[in-house]
Amino acid sequence: MTPLDQLQVFQAMHASPNARLEHSAQLGDELVAALWNNRHDARDYEAPSHHTLSCYIAGGTGTFRRDRPAAKGGPGKLCILPAEHASNWVINGSIRLAHLYISQSQFALACTRLLDREPREVQLHEATFIDDPEQALRFGRLIELNWDEPGERLLTSSLAHEILDHAVLNQVGLRRGLRLKGGLATHQRRHLADYIEAHLEQAISLGELALLCNLSHYHFARMFRASFGLPPHQYLLARRLARARQLLRCGDGALGEVALACGFASASHFSNRFRQVVGATPGDYRLAMRR
Repeated sequence: MTPLDQLQVFQAMHASPNARLEHSAQLGDELVAALWNNRHDARDYEAPSHHTLSCYIAGGTGTFRRDRPAAKGGPGKLCILPAEHASNWVINGSIRLAHLYISQSQFALACTRLLDREPREVQLHEATFIDDPEQALRFGRLIELNWDEPGERLLTSSLAHEILDHAVLNQVGLRRGLRLKGGLATHQRRHLADYIEAHLEQAISLGELALLCNLSHYHFARMFRASFGLPPHQYLLARRLARARQLLRCGDGALGEVALACGFASASHFSNRFRQVVGATPGDYRLAMRR
């Protein structure tokens, strides 16, 4: 889970005497949703460590960026604020908006999975007041759910993943003039990703993966992190949990069978790790996804 005090955009909003937090929820997988009201304010965001996707729910026609005063917001408008960006905002009148905060590691996972690219090769394009009806619809569905009710919070998490995937597929581009140093060759990265997917049910060691690339354990771990955006053990756990979610949504196998199919030694170990990352037990997740 991502602590709220590590989300700089959230903290900048929270520090405002005019902004009011209607609700927030940690959705698992380092995704956090928040619903805000604000009025007659000015907010600055300086180099946050996370990405923020924002959707205007109501108002906003008097909201603009100081460097772009001619462009105004409005209901259904979306803003994309990448990590490390800087922006300064003026809010005239009232506004209601939803935020989705995304860690860089979750963004990296989406890039490798959906784009078959190293996260270092791509960037999330900053955008202000764009029209994207599909995303606006998802945000609208997201805020209609009851985030305090465990089952609906899990549905919110599923929607958050859809919003992230849509942004990666539509708002991400290659970095220009980039010269990558270190990291794995493209064929090595693809071979590792395919190997991991094909052997998720087995015990996979760091040495086994390093041997596939003929590298020492230490050198391999550094190069893997450079190319995948997170350490080997975190990537492996994320892929195992992704398969587990798929099996829980689509199958009726016992939790012990799901655990073994995803490389966990026991149902209890699987349940503990699933709850730590997703924020619910596998059984609760299966029930929520089938409502």
